[in-house]
Amino acid sequence: MYRNTVLVCGGTGCHSNHSAEIYDRFVAKVAENGLTEEVLLVKTGCFGLCAVGPVVIIYPEGAFYSQVQVSDVDELVSEHLVKGRLVERLIYKDLNSPEVTKALSETNFYKSQTRVALRNCGVINPEDIDEYIAYDGYQALIKVLTEMTPEEVIQTVLDSGLRGRGGAGFPTGLKWRFARNAKADETGIKYVCCNADEGDPGAFMDRSILEGDPHAVIEAMAIAAYAIGSNQGYIYVRAEYPIAVQRMKIAIEQAKEYGLLGKNILGLGFDFDLGIRLGSGAFVCGEETALMTSIEGKRGEPRPRPPFPANKGLFQKPTILNNVETYANIAQIILKGADWFRSMGTEKSPGTKVFALGGKIVNTGLVEIPMGTTLRTVIEDIGGGIPNGKKFKAAQTGGPSGGCIPAAHMDVPIDFENLAAIGSIMGSGGLIVMDEDNCMVDIAKFFLLFTKDESCGKCTPCRIGTTRLLEYLDKITSGKGELKDLDEMEKLCYYIKDNALCGLGQTAPNPVLATLKFFRDEYVAHIVDKKCPAGVCKALLSYEVLDTCKGCTLCARNCPVGAISGAVKQKHIIDQSKCIKCGVCMDKCKFKAIVRK
Repeated sequence: MYRNTVLVCGGTGCHSNHSAEIYDRFVAKVAENGLTEEVLLVKTGCFGLCAVGPVVIIYPEGAFYSQVQVSDVDELVSEHLVKGRLVERLIYKDLNSPEVTKALSETNFYKSQTRVALRNCGVINPEDIDEYIAYDGYQALIKVLTEMTPEEVIQTVLDSGLRGRGGAGFPTGLKWRFARNAKADETGIKYVCCNADEGDPGAFMDRSILEGDPHAVIEAMAIAAYAIGSNQGYIYVRAEYPIAVQRMKIAIEQAKEYGLLGKNILGLGFDFDLGIRLGSGAFVCGEETALMTSIEGKRGEPRPRPPFPANKGLFQKPTILNNVETYANIAQIILKGADWFRSMGTEKSPGTKVFALGGKIVNTGLVEIPMGTTLRTVIEDIGGGIPNGKKFKAAQTGGPSGGCIPAAHMDVPIDFENLAAIGSIMGSGGLIVMDEDNCMVDIAKFFLLFTKDESCGKCTPCRIGTTRLLEYLDKITSGKGELKDLDEMEKLCYYIKDNALCGLGQTAPNPVLATLKFFRDEYVAHIVDKKCPAGVCKALLSYEVLDTCKGCTLCARNCPVGAISGAVKQKHIIDQSKCIKCGVCMDKCKFKAIVRK
């Protein structure tokens, strides 16, 4: 029986800040102090609160240590583990709370969350199958193989109302039923696939689940295979996720050793094997038919639908494809029932949703909330608000395929229907927060540049349409736009949406349409006033010296292009023809005598 358990975050975010070295130092110091039999060290997945990593939690006290460095480990061992005293300077201090040792579940970041897909992340060692089993792991698989028919499994998923968490929100049980009923060819082969190729800027939900709870995905895929009559599955994960890939490989080998994958699983007559296929980072391979084409060893390009994958998918066989988060809910639905899952969320969007919260927000990280939670709760309570006293302006949901939610809609419940009603989408779960210093025209340009570069080029509406849209935005942000351009852009957006081959092309114009709808005044300011209200678009900026200039020459001495002139103790002048609008002069001026206009 261990006296203390030390959890060290091993997710990518903390890993990049030397959490692996922190863990190794704990191992060395615990052994040095003769505590090996008394202290259990566990390398976990992501805890969620990435803003304060690396994170270390020590039980039974539940002490949440944040921003831990390798140099802090010796003190944590000598003070906490040896002497039983908290190291107060490293304790996470919850915003708006004077208490430093309150239960983690009561902190502002966690108390509004409900963790289902993330239930084991930050709790167990993802590289130890025994820990997963200790938390009811593989009990759902045993239940379906011994107590349920495939039809009953599908009906349970249907009754739960689980919708795909990868973007479109298609009913998961319905997708499984279509594949179950699809007539296989003479080989009888069907496939189960997992989309772990999240390519949205700022999205890391699937990566964190694979890193923190890989067996949850393996178990769910085996359940799905039993339900549709498949014996082979593939996890398609981007190669840029090395920790996730490594932990999935370990988990698959462990499952095989325990008889939970492979031939005659648990002696119950069911065969299912699982392989990993690495993606090379093409955004379009997040689209289901492009993903399957890539697994086949071909260039990742979308295919026309119909036929749909449930009938002709991978290698032209009946196939289901769900993303990581969708699978992460399956075992819990089987064990706890459809009604339990429906008790969370809304009537049409049951359950929870994981979001990667980033951008202009205090608490960046991974959050899981019941569907129907308002954006205000996410931003102000869980996220801790906007830093530096700035005002919230908008949140981009759904990544490059999504739209922005302005401040006026902060109290709209977040679910599939409500987001669609205001011109946005759920997407896979990226949620980028913007403040008053963000230019919404520039934001639309940023996302469109991404989708334009990531277009596979197969269909003309996407390949050429996004290029033309980007040209309009370049024209506007450089001060050469015309009001008629706005109407032309809208027409082009709807043409692309109606004619692009795949879902990624069809949703590429969403950031432009959303910003035109909610922030049209910013477009007009760029065109008519030749000004960027947020001061972001360089071509529309100018720096001017005020009469309060003291003539200290600091601005002139720091200007990289020599655009500033003036005598000592005399007002200086900026030559606009030379100015490259870098802003160094304004940053260096101690008297705030230089302004950006």
